[in-house]
Amino acid sequence: MKNIFVINGGQVFGHSGGLFNKTLSEFTLDFFKKELDFNLRYTDINRPYDPKQEVENYKWADVVIYHTPIWWFQVPHEFKKYIDVVFTEGHQTGIYKNDGRSSVDPAINYGTGGMLHGKQYMLTTSWNAPKEAFTMPGEFFNETSVDDGPLFGFHRMNAFTGMMPLESIHFHDVEKNADIQVDLKRYQAHLSKVFVGEEVGS
Repeated sequence: MKNIFVINGGQVFGHSGGLFNKTLSEFTLDFFKKELDFNLRYTDINRPYDPKQEVENYKWADVVIYHTPIWWFQVPHEFKKYIDVVFTEGHQTGIYKNDGRSSVDPAINYGTGGMLHGKQYMLTTSWNAPKEAFTMPGEFFNETSVDDGPLFGFHRMNAFTGMMPLESIHFHDVEKNADIQVDLKRYQAHLSKVFVGEEVGS
């Protein structure tokens, strides 16, 4: 039985109501509730949280699922604050012990001091940018993927803790051309493939 920790990083701010990522988070919870081999915990960064308990959630989890919009090519500031606060609380208490280096040879082994080895994480992101902005020659992201480009640092952050990535899924053009039913169908297929080992509709 796997333990799944779902984090909704969809901050409510300005013109953003956080609805898309709230919907994804709730869909995730419903998906796993229908399966018998999963335990669930959930945090919404818009609600008060106890950093110590959040560290315990990371330690408890076999898989962490992050849901976040991308604002100005980064995660929202309250989600970044959550990471800063919780990971600092987790220093030597379950998330990381140090940066991995030793005084004997401080030039090597940086990033190997994580304490979450054996755990995995999955990332979902939502964008105003269309997917073609990442894939077409001459477009904005120079044919660099979400994971290797704007979210490279986020993935290295999780590597620092010792966690390994599961396949990400990204939702594009959600401000001007969102189709939530199509997106949820694609997301359900992704969850089934990653966690149940089957293709929906096969």
